Amino acid sequence: MPESTLAKKFGYSEKVMDHFKNPRNVGVMENPDVTSKVGSVACGDLIKLYLKFDPDKDQIKDIKFESYGCAANIATSSMMTEMVKGKTIDEARKVTFKDISETLGGLPRIKLHCAVLSRQGLETAFLKYEAKRGRVKIDEAFVNKILRGVLDPIQGVDIVSAKILESVTVEQGKKISLGLNAKTDSELAKSLREDIRDAFEGLDIELDLKFKD
Repeated sequence: MPESTLAKKFGYSEKVMDHFKNPRNVGVMENPDVTSKVGSVACGDLIKLYLKFDPDKDQIKDIKFESYGCAANIATSSMMTEMVKGKTIDEARKVTFKDISETLGGLPRIKLHCAVLSRQGLETAFLKYEAKRGRVKIDEAFVNKILRGVLDPIQGVDIVSAKILESVTVEQGKKISLGLNAKTDSELAKSLREDIRDAFEGLDIELDLKFKD
């Protein structure tokens, strides 16, 4: 589909099309301090972020992303990385999904979730970095925040809101047991196993996922 037709059909701004065609900070990073993966291939939108920090300043030295999804997914991830690169964690946390959308010249309502997802990916990365530095406790609240980035591929919302996550138990900040409302041999369970393990990638924890018989 030609660019002008795509922009007209979905209501994309020139900035959205620019970041879609020429994404900034795209690619894989060697030896990142932390990664985060949010979304689901099954849902059609997936983002993986790679970050390096200046530990003395809590500053984002570098940030890259990989994206699977629509033009808005790529554009919002690209714009988000541009907006937070060089900022401290505290400064970057002030950037909202609405800021990302507005800086892109606006997004159609049905595509706003892409900006939300990119912002969730950033927050997940910060939480994991802080956990690795011993600044936040890996407890039930932490686990629930991380799982906000794991989507139910059927409903397209996070597994906490979708009530697929039924229980969380954390033992000494190391062993995490999750009770999940999905049959153990289902396609949903297969998708969740991969996405949940990816969500906690890089953390020194043991995951125990309990599905229905």
